[in-house]
Amino acid sequence: MDDQNKNLILATALSFGVILIWFLLFPPPETVEDPNAPAVAESTEAGTPATAPALSTAGTTAGAATTIEPTAAADAPRLDIATDRVTGSISLLGGRIDDLKLNDYRETLDEGAPIVTLLSPNGEPNAYYALYGWAPGAGLTLDQVPGSNTLWSVESGETLTDETPVTLSWDNGAGLTFRRTISVDENFMFSVAQTVENTGAGTVSLAPYGVLARYGEPEDLKNFFILHEGLISMADGELAEVDYDDMTDYSYDQREGAAAEVTQVESEGWIGFTDHYWMATLIPGGDAGFKSVSKYDAARDIYQAEAVMRTLTVAEGETAEANSQLFAGAKEWATIRTYQNEGGVTGFLESIDWGWFAFLTKPIFALLHWLNGFIGNMGWAIIGLTVILKIIVFPLAYKSYASMAKMKELQPQMEKLKEAAGDDRQKMQQSMMELYKKEKVNPAAGCLPILIQIPIFFSLYKVIFVTLELRHAPWFGWINDLSAPDPSSIINLFGLLPFAVPDLGFFELFSLGILPILLGISMWLQQKLNPAPTDPTQQMIFAWMPWVFMFMLGSFASGLVVYWITNNVITFTQQYAIMRHHGYKPDVFGNIKASFKKKQKEDAK
Repeated sequence: MDDQNKNLILATALSFGVILIWFLLFPPPETVEDPNAPAVAESTEAGTPATAPALSTAGTTAGAATTIEPTAAADAPRLDIATDRVTGSISLLGGRIDDLKLNDYRETLDEGAPIVTLLSPNGEPNAYYALYGWAPGAGLTLDQVPGSNTLWSVESGETLTDETPVTLSWDNGAGLTFRRTISVDENFMFSVAQTVENTGAGTVSLAPYGVLARYGEPEDLKNFFILHEGLISMADGELAEVDYDDMTDYSYDQREGAAAEVTQVESEGWIGFTDHYWMATLIPGGDAGFKSVSKYDAARDIYQAEAVMRTLTVAEGETAEANSQLFAGAKEWATIRTYQNEGGVTGFLESIDWGWFAFLTKPIFALLHWLNGFIGNMGWAIIGLTVILKIIVFPLAYKSYASMAKMKELQPQMEKLKEAAGDDRQKMQQSMMELYKKEKVNPAAGCLPILIQIPIFFSLYKVIFVTLELRHAPWFGWINDLSAPDPSSIINLFGLLPFAVPDLGFFELFSLGILPILLGISMWLQQKLNPAPTDPTQQMIFAWMPWVFMFMLGSFASGLVVYWITNNVITFTQQYAIMRHHGYKPDVFGNIKASFKKKQKEDAK
């Protein structure tokens, strides 16, 4: 077998086979709830920020963790949140944003499936909320500043909408009046303006803060190495991603009874928690810097992300204000991009996990997003993207297929050289290299299309897996979610038989859908552009490769299989046309007949 085919086998089998087998053997695990696991105590409450060095000359001392009774939390008065995109409520106990649903997204594709819940109050399973307050400094004690148990009054506004903000107020009875004005835009960005008015005697100092508290790990945690879920932060242009299990390894904070990590942000940044498709993030305003704190309380199984802003000194008769934002919503590329480019949230697009191939995944998704907007269907957009990518790499493909055609023309001469060299492999290799040099042929050129496809394949796999825009995106017919495997199955003859496909667990890969079968056929036809190799071992590898890939890719997202089928069809067409143009006429039907004849002979033996 010639060197070109050997390289092709090596590039394909090693580069794709190993990685795809890894994906097959280590898929995202299903989250299994342990019925014997102890429940998170409903009476616990996330505390105020940990003690850390002062951010200015005035000292900042945060209070100890506090607790509230679950009945009081449940019975606390609330203000409704109602926009086109989000609904929920704000609890006046602590003034926390702890009830938020994303109206545009359902948990599943089933009819009547519940709306996705992002934030939920303390006392409910997997509580998750945003809490704001002030840490006392010089001249103040903990009970003189608002915290998690403060019962706020409504000063203005009845319902928070994208047109009507609400203002809460609390008087500490010692000369300080605190106000909190909350507004929300048409998407997922909340603005929180905290003010303190000093009508008492003397100067006080205090630091505004925001906290995101998450009770336990998310129920739908994927725990898949290709996706980051957990703490995410940006500090002066540097992105940090910390998994939940890594947060438990933080150094222990003796005073707070929690494991904590503190980062001083000098100018711009943000901190929060990211899920597969959703995110909640604290974004301090201005460029004065803040203290970024991530913490895990093992005793209560609470993960916290905190932003403690610089200490403010408020003299008698003065009012101080601190502004910040809270993003709580879906990780929509266009929305997050707008917040970054127009809203000034530095590096916000990095909250989408683009991976190591970010230099490819970012432009690939941007092009896919544009095509989807132009075509109006993500499935056809993937096909359009494949066509564009093939056009871009066509010059290299042309050289590769031209070289392959030239190699076929040189086959008779190569056979003569082999006969002349006999068992002297060194002489044969030297003669071959002289022939390649004379005819200006690169035997490795045939591997270029395969090698180019590897980063493109993984980048597109990453894009389809991590981006929200592919979630529940339909194509046509039975393909109603391009981020999920083909739901059709050979077991019930693709719906012709009147029974549903049972849950086969690991063996579900044998329940092939229509798309994986088309993928196998397209790879098999592509092989038939060339005669089968004469070596029995290599012949067997080529014979099994399309069907192995068919089963391996059968459990992949439909969007990725659509891309691969389209790529195979275009590659087949390009290779056939280019090789004919250079004098070699692939006998596809003849090669198919020859493979069946060989099979019949083997069966006869």
